[in-house]
Amino acid sequence: MTELVYPAAVVLLGYVVLGITGFGSALIVVPLLAWRWPLPEVVALTLLMDVPASLLHSGLNLRQVDFGELRRLLPGMAAGTLAGLWLSGVLDARWPLLALGLYVATVGINALRPRLAAPRPLAAPWAHGMGFGIGLVEMLFGTAGPLAVAWLSRRLRDVHALRASTPVIIVAGAATVLLGMAWVGRLSSGALWWRWAGLIGLALLGVLMGNRLARHVPAPRLRQLICGLLVISGLMLVRHAWTQA
Repeated sequence: MTELVYPAAVVLLGYVVLGITGFGSALIVVPLLAWRWPLPEVVALTLLMDVPASLLHSGLNLRQVDFGELRRLLPGMAAGTLAGLWLSGVLDARWPLLALGLYVATVGINALRPRLAAPRPLAAPWAHGMGFGIGLVEMLFGTAGPLAVAWLSRRLRDVHALRASTPVIIVAGAATVLLGMAWVGRLSSGALWWRWAGLIGLALLGVLMGNRLARHVPAPRLRQLICGLLVISGLMLVRHAWTQA
């Protein structure tokens, strides 16, 4: 139980964020838990929690989900998952850690930058490339939520539809990746399932708390705090990867 105190706090925080914004749990959970447990195990654990947590979020906001965008992304997501499955077997563990830290920090920095004008909508055929990127990043790091948001923000004008649709894409990406992991035996660890059993309740509680907070917390201030945390956790992970033997 003592071993789970720090992970429990991290998981609760990550899924409160998901409950508020519709994404972001893995960007907090994966970097912070990678300090305690090996990255591949952390990614698998996060994906196993993301599926029920994101389903809960989508169920709470089902009327606002745009399923058409999910259908456009699915073929590319399957191809990206296969590519990520191959890369995860040939890359040295230090470099995925370094890449993840840079990725998380970059997402936070870009989100903090003020936007002077609304971006032009992307055409639907670009969904294949974006789907590939979502599947690849989800397989390697379990953190494809920002890519899903980047796509949906250029496709959907309604911010509530964006917030509701992002978890549906996360579920599809995570489920696809979990099938690939199960195929190669990466979900057979008893420790993985014990950790999942000890943390999934907190993940679901975090979603419920975050969904309630979303109605009361000022969005601009909350966005700044979340993005600042992403930058800090990403830079810390870069330092950790860089100093590894």
